[in-house]
Amino acid sequence: MATDRRLLIDRRTFIKAAGAPFLASLAPRSLFALQRTDAVFASAFRSRDGAYGVATLSEAGEIIDRVALPARAHGMASSPATGVTVAFARRPGTFFVAFDPKGHKAPAVISTPEGRHFYGHGQFSPDGTILYASENDFDGNRGVIGLYDARNGFRRLGEYDAHGIGTHDMTVSPDGTMIVIANGGIETHPDFGRTKLNIDQMEPSLVLLDATTGDLLQKHSVPERLRQLSTRRVDLGNDGRIWFACQYEGPRNDLPPLAGYFSKGDDIRFVALPDKTTSRLANYVGAIAVNRKAGVVGLTSPNGNAFVTLDERSGAVLSETTVREAAGVAASAKGTIASSYDGHFAGKVSDVAWDQHIVRILR
Repeated sequence: MATDRRLLIDRRTFIKAAGAPFLASLAPRSLFALQRTDAVFASAFRSRDGAYGVATLSEAGEIIDRVALPARAHGMASSPATGVTVAFARRPGTFFVAFDPKGHKAPAVISTPEGRHFYGHGQFSPDGTILYASENDFDGNRGVIGLYDARNGFRRLGEYDAHGIGTHDMTVSPDGTMIVIANGGIETHPDFGRTKLNIDQMEPSLVLLDATTGDLLQKHSVPERLRQLSTRRVDLGNDGRIWFACQYEGPRNDLPPLAGYFSKGDDIRFVALPDKTTSRLANYVGAIAVNRKAGVVGLTSPNGNAFVTLDERSGAVLSETTVREAAGVAASAKGTIASSYDGHFAGKVSDVAWDQHIVRILR
């Protein structure tokens, strides 16, 4: 899957699309940051007064604009066709907020139907017509993928069976034909908050669905000895490779594999990270991002205060950096950049606490 540079929004594209009214609304410092950045990102945050929101940022970590949220968000999605960006509520939240980073439309709050809650992740179809969202059918104890009409006020069109439980991160192939799903395998129910109800009987899996029909194309369960390895994160690599990352619910002293990859038609393969790297990640990968152009994979661990980059082709460790409370990671101009819960983004400190994920805003 070669990187399509037309999908990555740079500063000139963003400024042209935003138009004069939006630019005029920015404070001088924000406008200066926008004029200097090579790319535009978005991430959810919590401000010092406890309020929640989502911000657009420059590659240097300078905040350009902010949108208020009704509660804490988690993951993000951005339409490659329209630029509309969505912030999903943190599990077991029941809302997402859709907003136009260019300021042309007022933000809209969309809720799940009764009996469902969001798992904090989703992705647009490449043409921007459908938003796919990972959801929990909590009384049925199964994950589903909700389908929302992005052209018609995000009206819910229906859902696909995710063929697993604890459905978490997901993405869509560049040609729009396939949905990639990370089923974490952990049972939860909103009556019990965020409590994990089946740690001894987890069922993690990685699933491929036909995006048009919802038919199951492929399902990979992890080996029995790794039943407590929750497959939580996915991103797309080069040449059809799908990267995934995990969070381990077993004994702290274990050194399980925490990242790997597979392709359609092939079995999963775990990357053999050095023991010191696995220990540094503290059995918990909070976010993953692949920079297909640079050929690198970024992993963050808030539990281990770690930011690790791998060679996308070989899986070899390229760098390990200490980032206190490391949170999100995203592809940048030269590799990957990370954020943190204590306000760092690409090394710059802001007056907010960044949440778990970053999205690079698309055209």
